[in-house]
Amino acid sequence: MVSWSLSARLMFFAFLASSASAQSSAAWKDPSPHATQFVTVDKDVALEVLDWGGSGRPLVLLAGGGNTAHIFDDFAPKLTAFGHVYGITRRGFGASGFGDGPADVERLGADVVAVLEALKLQRPVLIGHSFGGAELSAVANSHPEKIAGLVYLDAAYSYAYDDGKGASVKELQGLHAPQPPGPSEADEASFPALQEYYARVNGFRFPEAELRAQRESTASGGVGKPRNPPGGAMLSSLIQNGKKFTAIPAPALVVFANPHGFGRWVEENPDPKVQSAARAFSATMNGLVERQENAVRNGVPTARVITLPGANHYVFLSNEADVLRAMGAFLKRLP
Repeated sequence: MVSWSLSARLMFFAFLASSASAQSSAAWKDPSPHATQFVTVDKDVALEVLDWGGSGRPLVLLAGGGNTAHIFDDFAPKLTAFGHVYGITRRGFGASGFGDGPADVERLGADVVAVLEALKLQRPVLIGHSFGGAELSAVANSHPEKIAGLVYLDAAYSYAYDDGKGASVKELQGLHAPQPPGPSEADEASFPALQEYYARVNGFRFPEAELRAQRESTASGGVGKPRNPPGGAMLSSLIQNGKKFTAIPAPALVVFANPHGFGRWVEENPDPKVQSAARAFSATMNGLVERQENAVRNGVPTARVITLPGANHYVFLSNEADVLRAMGAFLKRLP
């Protein structure tokens, strides 16, 4: 989840290094104000659905690759000012089931539709981060009548929109940002300690429940080994070989981070080698993202495209106020 390499930042296999609290994992309670239920979407596959409450239009959050719906634990409660907020953990990650056989992006989109139907959510707005944008486009192209709008949070890359004029996955994955030192033993002594590590690196915190979904907890409450979610191989394949979407047939707010922020670790690092590597990365990265932005602007003229300079890939965490402001304006304009 740290914005070091593009693969970690944009291709979203952020198998987070988490920390443990002073309590054991079994005793720890998620402080985020959501209810949890499981919705069966396929044979032997039930998806974790979080409900933060609120009133009005349903707002459904879809996480980036490698993350669970708990990545929104801190952000989602602020969205309740605009509607009734839900979050879905995709199959193969966190507490959600996986099932037998491969899954494609259409299957993931169908999972989302199955949840909407099971909960009787009428014309929700789908909000996707990162690879979640692929599911947004899958639902919009297969069932445009079921949704009122889409919000792409640094999520409209080629897995979500590809008319051949933007930046390809291969180009983006070929870039490598400077990487900070990994967490120390002290940083992994507890989940709150690891939250502090990421805050030092990025300048913002990841929710503890999300960190716990990525790493096991030791009996003493320390950080255990990384989990190996069964959906990891699925996402790797979909990022490389998933369906190309050439249309976004729904009202859309598209938020890009460009130039991407490196986080506090690079900004405050005096090492000239680190600064040189950051400049080299940015010189190529900024151009690729700009190409993708222009592809969306020109190919989807009904979309509202917003650029947040210096934002982290996790724009809803690094630039929470900007994202909430843009979403509020977008949601008010929807019929």
